[in-house]
Amino acid sequence: MSIRLLKNLRVLVPCLATTAIIVGVWLADLPSLHMGRVTVAAEGQQSQIPQDEFEQRVRNYLLAYPEVVGEALSRLEAKQGELQAAAEAALKSHEAEVFQDPDSPVGGNPNGNVTLVEFFDYNCPYCRAMTPVMAKAEAADPQLRIVYKEFPILGQDSVFAAKAALAANKQGKYVAFHRALYQVRGQIDEAKVIEVAASVGLDVSRLKSNMQDAAINAMLAKNLKLAQTLQINGTPVFVTANEVKTGAMDLKACKP
Repeated sequence: MSIRLLKNLRVLVPCLATTAIIVGVWLADLPSLHMGRVTVAAEGQQSQIPQDEFEQRVRNYLLAYPEVVGEALSRLEAKQGELQAAAEAALKSHEAEVFQDPDSPVGGNPNGNVTLVEFFDYNCPYCRAMTPVMAKAEAADPQLRIVYKEFPILGQDSVFAAKAALAANKQGKYVAFHRALYQVRGQIDEAKVIEVAASVGLDVSRLKSNMQDAAINAMLAKNLKLAQTLQINGTPVFVTANEVKTGAMDLKACKP
């Protein structure tokens, strides 16, 4: 079942991610940039050149030696393979934490025979884009069990939203609150979180009180540690029984 589910998901943004990683791999070996100038080391000494001049030199070099891009791609593929292998090994040794953690909210069919785990941040635009896709996945497969891993990495507003969502779970309204937050336009801040909480029928006073519970901070810390173990450093990330996938995805038509 999990294999079928993965076949129905297609990554939407691999090119953007790959480009960023290629540039990162390549720039790791380049001189450092400081205030619009570039520090260049040569024979144990340092000198500075204007950033635009440096960029032109880089461009000229790449035009003269385009094979460097192929070399960077090869290094990228090798690095991705290493990271994927490490993530899969970590997944096998932490299956209970990933799929059966009693503190993680669950949606879809709680007793379903295929589980999809999502790591997300409420202020991540790609996570927001996945909301209707996840709804379609749930509707297409009555056996789909969804495990939600709050992973607020985009600032204090995201942390506040994550704490509120976990507190909403104590009132049995996690999924409704989760979906409603993704209907908000723009940055989700504290005021919008409280407004959404009231709109879905949560007891706001109780919610605020529960958000102070040390157990909620512990849950977020646990998710962060698990994400690090699985080599997760961005959102959204989807985990099935044998694979960790990064990036927004598109649901293809399900086939029995």
